[in-house]
Amino acid sequence: MLFFTVIPLASAAQDNQKVITVGLSADFPPYEFHKKIDGTDQIVGSDVEIAKRIAADMGATLQIQDIPFDSLLPALNSGRIDMIISGMTPTEERRQNVDFSESYYISRQVIMTRVEDKDKYTSVDSLQGASIGVQKGSIQEGIAKDIKDAKLTSVDRIADIVLSLESGRVDAAVMEGPVAEGQVANHDDLAITSATIPDSDTEMAIAVKKGNAELLGHINGTLAKLKQGDQVKKFVQDATALNSGEQQKSNNIFTIFWDYRQYYMKGIQYTLLLSAAGVLFGFLIGLVVSLFRLSNVGILRWIAVTYTEILRGTPMLVQLLIIHYGIAQTFHIEFSVLESGIITLSINSSAYLAEIFRAGIQGVDRGQMEAARSLGMSHGMTMRSIIIPQAVKSVLPAIGNEFVVIIKESSIVSFIGVADLMFQAQAVRSITYSALNPLLIAAAIYFIMTFVLSKLLGMLERRWSVSDKR
Repeated sequence: MLFFTVIPLASAAQDNQKVITVGLSADFPPYEFHKKIDGTDQIVGSDVEIAKRIAADMGATLQIQDIPFDSLLPALNSGRIDMIISGMTPTEERRQNVDFSESYYISRQVIMTRVEDKDKYTSVDSLQGASIGVQKGSIQEGIAKDIKDAKLTSVDRIADIVLSLESGRVDAAVMEGPVAEGQVANHDDLAITSATIPDSDTEMAIAVKKGNAELLGHINGTLAKLKQGDQVKKFVQDATALNSGEQQKSNNIFTIFWDYRQYYMKGIQYTLLLSAAGVLFGFLIGLVVSLFRLSNVGILRWIAVTYTEILRGTPMLVQLLIIHYGIAQTFHIEFSVLESGIITLSINSSAYLAEIFRAGIQGVDRGQMEAARSLGMSHGMTMRSIIIPQAVKSVLPAIGNEFVVIIKESSIVSFIGVADLMFQAQAVRSITYSALNPLLIAAAIYFIMTFVLSKLLGMLERRWSVSDKR
């Protein structure tokens, strides 16, 4: 069996080699998936082996980015990754936006359902009117759309399809043959039906940015050599064996937490970093915006109102995608995933904090400003020394609540690949084949963090209020 590894990312900087960045969605065994090897989380699979061969033939270092499947094309077009190798089918619609290599593997599509329903869905026609789970943006989604009266549930990850199937939210799922086999091997309550999907054999190819003929030439050269020796098929077989060779012995929630505690600890660190940075910068930006809003200068008031209304009136996910992908594609300014997450949380939080500060400042008796000015203090000094401290003190509960909200909402940054708590929980789901328990662990950790923070803020609030009672 081949021993699958991930090339260390740090070596690129050390050796000054050319770096090739591949994007994939590592919840798609046997093509790409997380695996705990020698106590270390690694992304492995047949697609990873192909990517390693391409990088080796180019004399480059391979860097891997784990990104949700439906975000891979935006990441490629924005220049954040050089190629996509994630079991992707070169459809005509996709060819309009990216270039594809020669196909390297042909897979079949199957119908997966619960064991008790295995004989119920024996053909595509039997799925008419059924609810079907598919991965968002995948070729399987297109297949399911062609089934008459089918009700689709499109989700980001394979684990979510399995959870929907096991919980009865969907009747069946359209899935890649080897992927379904891996799920069935790890879930006694699931089965692959005998239904045959006509013309469902699909090609897999590697996507590159439109017009990148040089990279495409290197990729096709490597694929030609691999196909000559039938090595791709061997990669798939070895990855399938690796995926099924060491199963999670117990899906007990406590066992999962203890065995994968390092994943959750790493996720907690990123989540707290993102939340603290988001609130800190949001605090500073929000304070400035609130002062603009209260300014006598019309243009400053207009800027502040426009800023807060736009940020409060648009979803944070949209803001995150614009900052991470849109700015990179339009202005060629590339932020790291962590920087994009912090910027998004900061500006989103600042819009709400600006209104909180404005209410706090306006709640301070105007007579205090007049008294200070009559004593010769400037407007700026009065705001800094008298008004703002009182305003912050009065709105401390609201600021604390915003911190709690940011901790929970920071989970959205996992969408672009930040290894926060939610990202790590998804990795554990992929490794253990347990769709629910890793999420329950993450929920418990979020609750503990927000509960402890709320209590600490309550203590701080009571301490500050002591002087008010004297």
